Amino acid sequence: MAVLSRADRAHDAALLAGLATDDPDVAAAFVRRFERAVYGMAVSITRDAALAEDVSQEAFLRAWGAATSYDIRRASVLTWLLTITRNAAIDAVRARRQTPTEDAILDQLLEETARTGPDPEQTALHRVETERAIRHLHRLSPAQARAVVLAVLGGCTAAEVGEREGIPLGTAKTRIRDGLCQLRQHMEVDHD
Repeated sequence: MAVLSRADRAHDAALLAGLATDDPDVAAAFVRRFERAVYGMAVSITRDAALAEDVSQEAFLRAWGAATSYDIRRASVLTWLLTITRNAAIDAVRARRQTPTEDAILDQLLEETARTGPDPEQTALHRVETERAIRHLHRLSPAQARAVVLAVLGGCTAAEVGEREGIPLGTAKTRIRDGLCQLRQHMEVDHD
């Protein structure tokens, strides 16, 4: 690791001070100066390139918000910024762990729809069919499974599925159609 000269440390501190003044040119120079180190730290913790990009952006936003509190006597700008990045990356990894998995989301949606009336015989039959459907839904891609669950069990139109998933209407229709076709094929094979 290269040791920063006194001039480099002063230059970095000046960039950070300029960041605190909301100067867009200085902010761009600050990001260019540290983006590789910040992204490298983020990707080493998250092990996910897309998440590391989000973490990097969050780290720069946090640095911008805390720029006035930086103390050059405590650490170099790089050390300070990498500490912010490390904390942001850890927060992101923890948040991701708390996000339910695709399987858990499908199971929850299906369980909510499986609740039926008071007839025990119908309830038992419905539960068997629901468990069978859950097994087959897990064989679909997560995107198709979500589209099918939203459309069939959630009563959403293709437009609503598209809006909820953040995809074009045509893509939503394709996911629903292809998912239902694959589900039908799996269930026919299982039935035979």
